[in-house]
Amino acid sequence: MLLIKNGYVIDPESGREGKADILISDDGIISKISDVTNESSTNECDITECSGIEGSNDTASGLQVIDADGLIVTAGLIDGHVHFRDPGQTYKEDIITGASAAAKGGYTSVIMMGNTIPHMDNPETLKYALEKGATTGIHTYVCGNVTMGMEGRELTDMPALIKAGAVLFTDDGKPVIEESLMKTACENAARLNKVISLHEENPKYIKENGVNSGSAAESLGLTGSDRMAEISMVERDIRIAEETGCALTIQHISTKEAVELIRQARKNGANIHAEATPHHFTLTDEAVKKHGTLAKMNPPLRKEDDRLAIIKGLQDGTIDMIATDHAPHSKEEKDRDFKDAPSGIIGLETAFSLGLRELVEPGYLTIRELLDRMSTATAKLYELPGGAVKEGAPADLMIFDKDEKWVVPDKFASKASNSPFIGETMPGVIKYTIASGKVVYKTV
Repeated sequence: MLLIKNGYVIDPESGREGKADILISDDGIISKISDVTNESSTNECDITECSGIEGSNDTASGLQVIDADGLIVTAGLIDGHVHFRDPGQTYKEDIITGASAAAKGGYTSVIMMGNTIPHMDNPETLKYALEKGATTGIHTYVCGNVTMGMEGRELTDMPALIKAGAVLFTDDGKPVIEESLMKTACENAARLNKVISLHEENPKYIKENGVNSGSAAESLGLTGSDRMAEISMVERDIRIAEETGCALTIQHISTKEAVELIRQARKNGANIHAEATPHHFTLTDEAVKKHGTLAKMNPPLRKEDDRLAIIKGLQDGTIDMIATDHAPHSKEEKDRDFKDAPSGIIGLETAFSLGLRELVEPGYLTIRELLDRMSTATAKLYELPGGAVKEGAPADLMIFDKDEKWVVPDKFASKASNSPFIGETMPGVIKYTIASGKVVYKTV
């Protein structure tokens, strides 16, 4: 058993906050939460006695104790959008190293995207990823692709992929261009009660991807990606969602217009959800001039009013999830000329601190609201365990010091280091990540 004592507990699901002890059973379930009402007493006796435990932190009782005095104890983070490149491109990342990066960043659950080689369009690939993920200590989930080979021509067998373990469907990395195909996919997903998560970039409006059209692209001698690439697809897919009743997630939103489209659609009752990435609520396209290919991503960084619109969307719930879009690449790939380098940055190890720095410290969100966007909302939408700190819930927890600072290193738990945040000072040090009642990461 594990006892976490003296921590300041924040449950993003119920809104409960206060100092408490948490007792975790051997089967990885939160068995008891006991409020600490007297600062001079930890209530350790009360919580252990009511659970039939005699003594504490000794081998006879089998009780491990973590003293979380001065720390915040909350639900483990859940990322609905990561790329672990496994199978097929494991020189960039693999499921083991990706999960290690997740645990270091406070994540207890992740959903792996399907642009692997082979793609996650067949049960065998899903089975491989799930079996390897089961060895990591955290919860690793898989998506199924919407179309075979992500080619946008033939739909996958959704029931077979659900049976194999798919928790959602996406062709992330590519949009589903053919409208009739997209509509049929939505009809199928609605019937199966599954979400389709969409990469919304219409190639019709893109000359070179990875950089916003305008001054940033011009500084590189490029035309870049026009904002209409996102806006046009979001408009279309909101309409399809309204027609079919399908639940859609708009991934890594980047434009103020798309935020407003989603806001109005949600007000009108459409089953639309949205992700924001830490890089899109932190940076603008000016970062390309400073960081080069480390600020190249799809969709690209936009303007300051887009960044602020994304933050506003997170404030009012228009954007209900924060996802990293963790996209590792090798140093050799990112060292290419801008036009030839791949898009994407890693994010699992910096996401929570960026949320504290960019959203909580300026007063846009409370810590509880940040945790909701980074854990509870994702768990609810994709029907995953976790996202709550309550008796009977899985003991998937993060313990952190919100005030302690750290500097982003140039070496990560991830295989990759393609981050524009290297060298920056961040708030919020993850002390422990606990998944299914087991410590999967702790600071040394």
